[in-house]
Order: sequence, then C-alpha cells, then structure tokens
Amino acid sequence: MTNRLLHRFDKSLPIEGSRLNSPFYYTPSLINDVMVREAVKQIKDMIANHAEWCDEVALGKMFGVLVVEDTEGHIGFLAAYSGQIGGKEDWEGFVPAVFDYLQPDGYFAVHEREISDINHQMDVLLNDSGYLSALEVRQSMEVRHLEEVAAFQAEMREAKKRRDDRRATATTEETAAMIRESQWMKAELRRIKRRHQSEVGSLEKRIKEVETEASRLRKERKQKSDDLQRWLFSHFVMCNALGEKRDLLEIFAHTPQGVPPSGAGECCAPKLLQFAFLHGLKPLRIAEFWQGASPKGEIRHHNHFYPACRSKCLPILDFMLQGLEVEPNPLEEPERKDLEIVYDDDHIVVVNKPSGMLAVPGKTARESVYSILRQRYPQAEGPMIVHRLDMATSGLMVAAKTMWVYHALQRQFEQHEVKKRYVALLERDISKLVPTRGTISLPLRPDMMDHPRQVVDKIHGKEAITDYEILGVENGHTLIALYPHTGRTHQLRVHCAHPEGLGCPILGDALYGTPADRLHLHAKQLTFTHPITGEKVQFIIHTTMD
Repeated sequence: MTNRLLHRFDKSLPIEGSRLNSPFYYTPSLINDVMVREAVKQIKDMIANHAEWCDEVALGKMFGVLVVEDTEGHIGFLAAYSGQIGGKEDWEGFVPAVFDYLQPDGYFAVHEREISDINHQMDVLLNDSGYLSALEVRQSMEVRHLEEVAAFQAEMREAKKRRDDRRATATTEETAAMIRESQWMKAELRRIKRRHQSEVGSLEKRIKEVETEASRLRKERKQKSDDLQRWLFSHFVMCNALGEKRDLLEIFAHTPQGVPPSGAGECCAPKLLQFAFLHGLKPLRIAEFWQGASPKGEIRHHNHFYPACRSKCLPILDFMLQGLEVEPNPLEEPERKDLEIVYDDDHIVVVNKPSGMLAVPGKTARESVYSILRQRYPQAEGPMIVHRLDMATSGLMVAAKTMWVYHALQRQFEQHEVKKRYVALLERDISKLVPTRGTISLPLRPDMMDHPRQVVDKIHGKEAITDYEILGVENGHTLIALYPHTGRTHQLRVHCAHPEGLGCPILGDALYGTPADRLHLHAKQLTFTHPITGEKVQFIIHTTMD
C-alpha cells in the first residue's frame, strides 16, 4: 500500500530545513513551497481523473498534501481529502481513513440503521393523522374556551360594578341577593373551567400517549447515538512520532469540551500524519487547500491554502506531533512592536495599534495593547480596554484609566454613540461591480469548528450592519471606507469577502482571502464624547492607503 500511495516527484526538487512546518500556518514563501506546489498540481490531476467526483468536489472539499521522506532518503508526497467523497474513504491514490467505519454490514452501519429506524418511528408517530387532528381540535377548543372564559369574566366585572353602585343604598335583602349573585358567578366560572377540562380530557389522553412515546424514542435515540459516537471515537486510535497511541476519547478528555466533536479525526492533516507514522515516513511539509465553491455560510476560496481547523484538529495534532521537530507558528511567536500614543490625559488614552499586535492578551506570549498600557500606566484602574481591534487590523483604540470612565465609554459603545471609520484596500477592482455606496447586513456567528473564523448564519447569527463607500482604485485594488453600526468579530472582513456582501476580500486577509504583507484594514477615525469634559472629540490617523 505504501508504494501505491507514496507519490514520487517527476524531478528532483530542492528542500531545506529538517523541521515540519506548523499545520496551523502555511505560507507559500519558502523554498519547500516548490514541492508543495508540485504535489498540489499532481493532486489536481488525480481529482480530474475521477470524473465521478465532479459534482461533489464542485460543491467544495478540502484536500491535503504531506511531503515525506522514506527510509532510503527518497522524497515523495501523500494526498488526502477530508471526510468522504461519494460515501467512500479509500479512493485510489489517497491515504485511507484512520478508521474505516463505512462497511455496509459493519458495526457502525448496523447501529446507524437502528437510529434511522427510530427517526422513522418518530416521523410516523408525530405525523399520524389522528394525532395531528387531536392537536388541531385541542387548539381550536382552547381558543373557544379562552373566549368563553373571557366573556364570562367581563360579565362578572359588569355585575360587580352594578353591585358596587347599589351597595350604599341597598336593603338587607338586596345585599344578601348581591352576595348570592357574586357567589354563584364565581362558582359558575369554576364550572365553566371544569367543563372545559372535561371536554379536552379525551384529546389530552391521546396527545399525551403520543408525546410520551415520542419522548421515550428521543431518549433512546440519544443514548444509541451517544454510545455509537463513543464506540466510533474509541476506534480512532492515533499515532505519534514517538510510537505512542491514543484514541480520540483519551485525546479530548482534558479539553474544555471533554469529548471529540463530530468528524474529529477525519480531516486531512490527521489522516496524512497517521499514514506517515504507520509506514515509517518522515513528514517534511504539510498543507491543505480548498477545491470548489465556498460553503454558503463560511468563506473558502478555490485553490487557496488553509490551516488545520483548531476545534477538531488542534488536540489531535498536539498529540500526533510529539516527537517531531515542528517549526513554531509565526502567529504565536512573541513580537515587539511600537505602540503610538495619539492622545493622553488623566482619564483616557488613545493609541494607534499596529497590525500584528493583540488588543488584549491571548494564549501566546505576544505583547498586547493592554500589557503595554498596564506597564506605562501602573496606577490605572479597571480593565482599561473598552473595545478591540483584530490582531491583524491597525488603527485607533481608546482606553480608560479609571473604572468610572471605563463604564462611561462602554455605555457609548453599547448605545452606538461612538462613530468609527475604517479604510481598506480590497484584493480587486470592484468599482464597476457594486454601487459606490451601500449597506451590508449579514448576521454573523463564530465557526465553532474553526476558531476564530466567523460564518454568515441568517438563523442563529447576530445582526451585523456595515455601511461602505468606494473611494477609488489604486493599482488594481479598491480603496474603500467602512462604517460599522455593530461590532461583531471580523465583521468588516466577512462583509467584504462574502458573496452576499462585496464579494471581494480585504487585501492580505489570510482567513477570508489571500495572505500578503499585512491585512490592509485600518481604523482611521474615532469619534466619541469625552466622559469628563462632555466635549465631542475626534481622532484621525492617516495611512499609506489614504
């Protein structure tokens, strides 16, 4: 199998360094990229030779390449795809799944059919004509009962008003009669409600029988599904360069979620490394690239390289890479940058954050605006950081030196009283493709499987609104002003890149477009009310994009 799946290069290619690049960072700038590019070219030819893949790959699929060295010092590469294609995990030329659970009569298929049978039972049960009719009749009866009760209660209020008007001049006999009337009406209201309960009783019995059985089936389905997932994850036994083995349940046991997410172990990187370790191949270079259309919610570009996903792959690869020399992820390396102070008084400080600096401390040793300001103003109170910019975004930020000012500024942001103007360069000239001015409204939520990416989700996403204005074209790039009304994570980046937004990523956007020297997005203008003086203040920082 090794010879069949270890593809050779057509010519001798250069290689430098002995360390594997980080699966969470790939940039086509090193000399080893020659090998990756050649491998990707051959993989695309392999994809083209599978005519039966055409429709599925056109919808979008991640492929991976791992350049390796065999025990005799020969260089070649392995190819992989994420998940399955056409319901298969073992297409010729691509490494197999870590664990093939798709056999038609295997354990997984048998128990998956049991779960499907339960789904079918629930569909039959909840779509039964008698049950649906009972629900409809109950609803109409409840409406009629509410109307009857409301009408009688209105009559009771009118009767009480009449009694109150007569009470001052009523005789003893009239007072007694009014008491009897009040008591009768209260009793009659109870009789009406009991009659209603009696009328719906037989319906409720039928409905409760169905819903009790449906609840039982849901619990059975969940138990079977949980058991099947645990069985599946226990059979995904991953290897590392030290020869150690650990299943996915063990790997994810100490993560915040505690259990593997669906699809864990089926991405390209784990597949490639697993095959390499099992067959004595030394990993040299790894990369994943997207083929086909972008998924509806998230943003993926045809032929673009992407890092391994973090929620599914990070815990797995942390284990699998043990024993290998791996280059550090440049995005996690400490980096010192100058932080320009634009304005400073006893209450606030306004800074010009450079691209590449965190706003607040992350999981790495990188310095942040917060850490620098804490050192510079040790007497400052409270959290200081009122709002944030993405690490890759440059521009204006305001910080508070006292807790009172912090809360005052926060209120201004929450009430959308702070005005922000960004400028950006887009990858292409779109000046003739979209209106010069407009508004983008695309709701966003985090991609739970690939932090920190955001996806467009019109059902579960949070409202995100951006006004834009095209300012001109520079060297084939659109210069644009962006005015966010909301402050969602990566809002401007997604609104520019998404097909339902401007359909063109910001230049240098490694997440939603193509990497470059930097993300060309700058928070140029910030306007707010000074919490102490009450004056409207405005700060503007020009950039080379202006």
